[in-house]
Amino acid sequence: MKIIRLKPEHASDYYQLRIEALQNSPEAFASSYEEEVRQSAAKYETRFGMDDSYTFGAFQDGCLVGSVTLLKEQLKKLSHRVNIVAMYVKPEYRGFGIAAALMEKAIQTARQIGEVEQIHLTVVSTNTRAIKLYEKNGFTLYGTVNQSLKTGSNYVDELLMVRFL
Repeated sequence: MKIIRLKPEHASDYYQLRIEALQNSPEAFASSYEEEVRQSAAKYETRFGMDDSYTFGAFQDGCLVGSVTLLKEQLKKLSHRVNIVAMYVKPEYRGFGIAAALMEKAIQTARQIGEVEQIHLTVVSTNTRAIKLYEKNGFTLYGTVNQSLKTGSNYVDELLMVRFL
């Protein structure tokens, strides 16, 4: 397995992975499949060229099988924080340490950015595997947003987690 920072030329592969993630785990993301499928890979070409967004991809045999994004806060008073979003690993590749390797790369990058003191993320309360991964990597719970996401008539709570560097 190889983990790299995605570049604009990876946008199409990432877009396909993102669509899959939203289809396979709709409750885990604030974005919906219906919204994302109306977008295009060009959206990610732009994002992957930016300095304040770091999307890492895990490749197995040349195929993108997982990803995570680290976003730097833009406001001066929040410049000591980054956010982890859009963590996903294809189901058939789970259990092999890919998510842990992606998380390690994101944390390592956060340390290298400079000024960063905190890493924030949200996770749905039903995703126990992700919660365990985050706790294992030093994240602690600091709040819950009840009924944060709604799909149809179903609600999911989101847990707010932070890791101090």
